[in-house]
Amino acid sequence: MNQFQVRTDLALETREKFEEDNVEIKGVWVEEEYREKSEIKITTMVIETENGAKAMGKPKGTYITLEAANMDCQDEDYHREISLELAKIIKKLLPRKEETLSVLVAGLGNREVTPDALGPRVVDNMLITRHVLKEFGKYAFGEDEVNAVSGIVPGVMAQTGMESQEIIRGVVDETKPDVMIAIDALAARSTRRLSRTIQITDTGINPGSGVGNHRHGLSEKTMGIPVIAIGVPTVVDAATIVNDTMHTLIQAMEENSHLKTLSTGLNALNDMEKYELIRELLSPQLNTMFVTPKDIDESVKRLSYTLSEGLNIAFA
Repeated sequence: MNQFQVRTDLALETREKFEEDNVEIKGVWVEEEYREKSEIKITTMVIETENGAKAMGKPKGTYITLEAANMDCQDEDYHREISLELAKIIKKLLPRKEETLSVLVAGLGNREVTPDALGPRVVDNMLITRHVLKEFGKYAFGEDEVNAVSGIVPGVMAQTGMESQEIIRGVVDETKPDVMIAIDALAARSTRRLSRTIQITDTGINPGSGVGNHRHGLSEKTMGIPVIAIGVPTVVDAATIVNDTMHTLIQAMEENSHLKTLSTGLNALNDMEKYELIRELLSPQLNTMFVTPKDIDESVKRLSYTLSEGLNIAFA
């Protein structure tokens, strides 16, 4: 069952699964906002207790999800609105400091694999200021206060032979930033959220967890500084598509008098039995597959500019 359980990195989707099963989670509260003009929905979920964290399978902390149905469009003005909303959210999570804030932006993922290249491309588009401030001071920018922003793309273990955590922790120990921003691609439960959702959390991140490739986590506990994780889902588990297709198929059968009897039989299956059926359909070639949209190249390129602009605005 666990092998074929639907995988998702989005805390919002984990909560939605409990709602579908009519299960109330204590120690977790949710607040929703909707921007009618820009059609952007912002959901803030806070896990306050250990019991809530255990039920959700996620650490205690704040999870903010920004959803925009038109995020995959090429409207630059619309993406600017998303960047502005993202900047507001990031500012709320940044630690309070009167003087210059030192920020390390880590672009996680594999630059050579398009769905996993979001993190590195965001860092490519960032306004990096730390070296200029060290050399010329804040007056080089003509501003009274300028945050020191540095960036790193640690790659993946297959490229470096090292954990991303090991590389980044060495950089943190040497440069001593006040906060770290980790950018990574995520896995979603729903295909409609691919490239249309941004999750921001103050709990850190476990690189590769969404695709079952668990690596050492990046969090305040492991890094020694606050870690804000930003992610966009770019892949969906193949089992999810089969599961959703089965649900749609059953609904279509119920509307057809000739197939209604068959739909009754499938409807009688519980979740475990449906997953067993999915296992038979997917095994052994397809059960580890993840699917990504055909226009993922353009989506990642567009989203990398949207995220980097939001970060640049937040640190300006």
